[in-house]
Amino acid sequence: MRNFVRELDRLHREAADPQARAERVSERLRSLLAADDVLDPRHTEPDPRAYRQHLVHVDAQGRFSVVALVWLPGQETPIHSHVCWCVVGVLTGLEAETRYQLDPVTGELAETERAINMPGDVCWLVPPDEDIHKVRNDGQSIAVSLHVYGTDIGRLGSSINRTYREPIPVASSKA
Repeated sequence: MRNFVRELDRLHREAADPQARAERVSERLRSLLAADDVLDPRHTEPDPRAYRQHLVHVDAQGRFSVVALVWLPGQETPIHSHVCWCVVGVLTGLEAETRYQLDPVTGELAETERAINMPGDVCWLVPPDEDIHKVRNDGQSIAVSLHVYGTDIGRLGSSINRTYREPIPVASSKA
């Protein structure tokens, strides 16, 4: 983890654009996920009530944070957007992700994509485009994912910018 954090510091200095940062961090995170003993066992403890966030590292200048999210089967986030760029890599288990697009005129959400993220899979989100999603542990065992955020999550407490209500399915009309 120490080497990964040093690499994040270097990547942060080299790439100013959030999209470029997220893409470069995703490449490095993919390598980290293949290593053994990535997390201290205390960072993999679940909570029976909801998914659990463990703050693993916060950059001294508040430029980025590394967070472990731990999910028991069936636990999920609300539909949400982020305060900053975010790179996610699955360490164990599987996570079902649903992405949405917000109609700027009506304010309604439309589902755009579904994915099952397995161990080693990495994805990223950069606000304000393609930033709204929901994540759920759809597996039968614990899931652990590493999240790198472009801000100080220790200070903010969460990466969530806004939550959304579930979209209402469009009823088909019969003529």
